Amino acid sequence: MSQSLKLIKEHASNPKFWLIIGVGVAGIAVLVETRRRTRRNKTHKKDFGAFVERFEILPFPQLPPPAAKQSLSALTFAINETFDVKGYVTGFGNPTWKSTHKAAEKTAVVVTALLKSGATCVGKTVVDEFSFGISGENKYYGTPTNPRMPSCTPGGSSCGSAVAVAAGLVDFAVGTDTVGCVRIPAAFCGIFGFRPSHGAVSTIGVLPNAQSLDTIGWFACDPSILHRVGQVLLELSSVETKRSRRIIFADDLFQLSTIPTQRTIHVIGKAIENMSGYQDPKHLNLCQYIESKVPSLRLHEQSTHQQNETSILKTLSSVMLLLQGYEFKTNHEEWVKSLKFKLGRGVSDHVIAAINTVYDNIKALYKVRTEMRGAFQSLLKDDGILVIPTVADNQLKLNTMKGFSSEFHDRTFTLSSIASVSGCCQVTIPLGYHDGCCVSVSFVSFHGADKFLLDTVLDIYSTLRERVSVGSDLLSLPDISANRETSELLKEKGNAAFKEKQWSKALSYYTEAIKLNGTNSTYYCNRAAAHLKLGCFQHAAEDCSKAILLDKMNVKAYLRRGAAKESLLRYEEALEGKS
Repeated sequence: MSQSLKLIKEHASNPKFWLIIGVGVAGIAVLVETRRRTRRNKTHKKDFGAFVERFEILPFPQLPPPAAKQSLSALTFAINETFDVKGYVTGFGNPTWKSTHKAAEKTAVVVTALLKSGATCVGKTVVDEFSFGISGENKYYGTPTNPRMPSCTPGGSSCGSAVAVAAGLVDFAVGTDTVGCVRIPAAFCGIFGFRPSHGAVSTIGVLPNAQSLDTIGWFACDPSILHRVGQVLLELSSVETKRSRRIIFADDLFQLSTIPTQRTIHVIGKAIENMSGYQDPKHLNLCQYIESKVPSLRLHEQSTHQQNETSILKTLSSVMLLLQGYEFKTNHEEWVKSLKFKLGRGVSDHVIAAINTVYDNIKALYKVRTEMRGAFQSLLKDDGILVIPTVADNQLKLNTMKGFSSEFHDRTFTLSSIASVSGCCQVTIPLGYHDGCCVSVSFVSFHGADKFLLDTVLDIYSTLRERVSVGSDLLSLPDISANRETSELLKEKGNAAFKEKQWSKALSYYTEAIKLNGTNSTYYCNRAAAHLKLGCFQHAAEDCSKAILLDKMNVKAYLRRGAAKESLLRYEEALEGKS
């Protein structure tokens, strides 16, 4: 008989011996849990890696009656690293830029407007270097974790703002959209993203990338918050004459998309079928329309020898990128050439190309822009909404070179160039998931129709979601592996809320994690802890029992179940004493 078995036999009747054994097992369990958390923390970043710096700027005080109540009261927001905040250096996504510039003397007009409306600013978020790039990967600050698809990039360049919203860290966030920098991350993170009409929102106090394309956009998970932020930033009146709406599907653009296009069109068509104020949807070949209405673009197309069916849009995207490069060079050439340093993967090529390119016949590029705006004003008039895919491809996997391939850029910019060059307003609308990836669609309306477009989203979205739910075969839920990744992130959010003593919020996060992955003992055990704090002892005991069924070595579950049962007993005794 081995020495250890002899020892157990000799002391089996001694309760102190079993107490020591129990403490030892618990110690081992704690050690294993500590190591597991250490490994996990290496992969899961604090706040999903969304923020460059955290701070809190409280809103302006509410004015006394008869002043109206602040419309964004109690909401929190974040801004990306291109917005000035008094006393902070605006980093532009690059530490060398940050180290060579002084702190801002004034706060950006947009930020001030949001603070005056009652919102609290909680920090600055990661942006692709110099607002170039569409993957959301930043060499210096890392890639923010996409909360909906952690194995994929969040999209860029306003990646941190999109992630902060998708992760529930803020109620809304602000970013810049030049060539798709709000619309693309909104699509990849499964949230709303709004690019306003060019010039509709002040860019004073925001670092420019390319002024003729730059806009201030915003993200939200809730269409009503998206609308409220729009009311503030666009300085809109709350009253507007009711207008009918013409939905126009750009059929040729949906054929570009790798996402099941007919399903998306079907869902939108069904949603407006019985809604008042919506005309029967129309279908259009947008490439043919642009080719017939933008003669300057046709000439540019001939000079670049583009030949295939969508060549007119590829030419449009090349005009957009040439404008961006020319204006970026005008803005920042002196600074870039004054310093010798390495830029992030992919970004370096964009910046070097922008600085080194000799731009001929710039007037022709601006002429395309003018003609595009006129063409879309003629197409959409005062009641039209063009429906297009937001992106042509699914989210990129992390650390893949695909994000920097010319094919991916071409397909992405082909779609984003429409609103960027025409100056139209565009909103990204999340529709759910397909094959484990976020699915979205975009509504585009004429320049100046921002309120009309925001009102449309608010009007249609609940019906749209119902159609998605009814047609669950059309836009399916994420796959199991994606569920597990997302549930782990929800648990982390629950843990953060628990530490802040926000018991109800923590309970909600743990519940959502369990819905996605009901086989994880820790989720039930953590929810039990929240139930205990809220005095829901019966629920706590039930959760602990479920946790123990899933993992008999879950020491915390035994301890919490004991605490719950003891509290229940005391509660029952107290009730008996009262009677």
